[in-house]
Amino acid sequence: MADNLDSLVPKRIAVNEAKDCLSIHYQGDLRYQLAAEYLRVLSPSAEVRGHGPGQEVLQFGKRQVTIRSIAKSGNYAIQITFSDGHDSGIFTWDYLYELGADYDNKWAAYLETLRQAGQSRDPDTQVVKLV
Repeated sequence: MADNLDSLVPKRIAVNEAKDCLSIHYQGDLRYQLAAEYLRVLSPSAEVRGHGPGQEVLQFGKRQVTIRSIAKSGNYAIQITFSDGHDSGIFTWDYLYELGADYDNKWAAYLETLRQAGQSRDPDTQVVKLV
């Protein structure tokens, strides 16, 4: 976690021209580049997280999702609208920071869960396990 609360508040948030990456700049030289797919599959929405432990819904086929828009939500978060219509997750400053700081672990865990479920990052792709 960040040293103090101010360091959790981004100084700048921008979407790249291709709309497939969110760039988050913090005080100092700290920056995170978070792919739209990563943000979409780890959305803090109830649709993704469920309403309690064990109710998570694995998101798959989101490799080509892009960011349609971002809007500030109060003084503590942003709401992202994705190209697949998903727009119900509120990304708080601390959650965005967590997504950036723990990217490698979170992405690896997602990819492993996807593999175990026999799902694909690509839309309209069915994975068949041959034992």
